[in-house]
Amino acid sequence: MNSELLAKAAIKLNRSKYTTAFTGAGISVESGIPPFRGEKGLWNKYDPKSLEIDYFYEHPKESWEVIMEIFYDFFGKAKPNRAHEVLAILEQKNLLKSVITQNIDNLHQEAGNTDVIEFHGNSKQLVCTVCRKLYKVGEIKMEPLPVLCPACDSLVKPDFIFFGEGIPPLAYERSVEAAEKSEVMLVIGTTAEVMPAGQIPVLAKSTGATIIEINPEPSMLTRFTTDIFLKGKASEVLDELLNLLEA
Repeated sequence: MNSELLAKAAIKLNRSKYTTAFTGAGISVESGIPPFRGEKGLWNKYDPKSLEIDYFYEHPKESWEVIMEIFYDFFGKAKPNRAHEVLAILEQKNLLKSVITQNIDNLHQEAGNTDVIEFHGNSKQLVCTVCRKLYKVGEIKMEPLPVLCPACDSLVKPDFIFFGEGIPPLAYERSVEAAEKSEVMLVIGTTAEVMPAGQIPVLAKSTGATIIEINPEPSMLTRFTTDIFLKGKASEVLDELLNLLEA
């Protein structure tokens, strides 16, 4: 890894009065959660239509079977990795204001970050599609499928965004506000291909932020948006940055 680029990134982080992190699926790969896209992505194994909102309402049992397998039988066992932990440490040191995440795995919160803006929702929470009552996973029976609301006996869905649904307005507004305030934005583990989330780093750049990107390979942002590209695993790069910040 380029030590000069790491040192430059550390200086920017030390000087920044408002730093945010923008994270994608890549930060959770080291926790055992595969990305959805790409060669080893989940969409090579599962049909994405299972998470289309119209399909969910038309075939709730079939959709819930896939949801259970991906998000609760498998993802539910994942734990935060060192990359998540370092972001929590940066917040504790007042070097990071908030995390904007495209992930729905709750791992930032489990690692200790307190201001997490969930762009696509959270799989650890369920919502009734009729009465809108919220439940934490484990609070209600998840069988037989589909999951039904104890309060009104209506269909329950995970509280994350399905294909065909809009971004939660508050999450979008808070993400835009954080991006516009940022002096530095750490972009970690995302190709920035999913819209409108992928526009958040571009917005931060347009309002004067330095974009520090951490990815194993260049992304759509690298050439035209990123200021400092740190190539490597998120956990290793963030650990090296933390060591420089603590030196």
